[in-house]
Amino acid sequence: MKVLGICGSLRKASINRMALHAAQALAPAGMQIDIADISEIPLYNEDVHTAGMPASVQAFRAAIKAADALLIVSPEYNFSIPGVLKNAIDWASRPPEQPFDGKPTAIMGASPGQVGTARMQYHLRQTLLFLNTQTVVKPEVFINMASGKFNAQGELTDEGTKKVIADLLLSLEKSGWPFPSVSPAGPRGRAPPLPAGKGHPPLAVCAVR
Repeated sequence: MKVLGICGSLRKASINRMALHAAQALAPAGMQIDIADISEIPLYNEDVHTAGMPASVQAFRAAIKAADALLIVSPEYNFSIPGVLKNAIDWASRPPEQPFDGKPTAIMGASPGQVGTARMQYHLRQTLLFLNTQTVVKPEVFINMASGKFNAQGELTDEGTKKVIADLLLSLEKSGWPFPSVSPAGPRGRAPPLPAGKGHPPLAVCAVR
């Protein structure tokens, strides 16, 4: 399986970049994780888009399309997605043929605080839902207090974190089996037609108290 890793931080010594490198080392047999370069992608501008996709955006879109799956590793800025990551996603998702559709995707993040990028990840999941990625639900990988989990060489040393990252990659691998990439809503957001003579099925509602 060919996985494209995307880091939400441009800093070379970022703990999230360290976590992405750790994922490369922990990948199961048969999985290769390559890292995308989003540092040259300009701020999104519709005028620039109309004139033609920048080369950096074309390369990023092509890398997403060619990958079997995605692994997004990102810090949390102001309770949400870092601008550099959201900007790259916004560029890559512009028509025609946005490459995220149906793509198996895993997310994780590291932070020096207690929350471990949880709020960023939930916002990112909302974005990925709109893009129709097949996002891994569990395990959720929130690497908190991350400064003490990497050594001076940037290597992950915490065994518990290693295990949960390895488990996430196994879940990503399982989600990569063939499946239809067409949205259940069908083209242009319309629901697919029901078979002749069939009405809408009853709606089951379960209330848990």
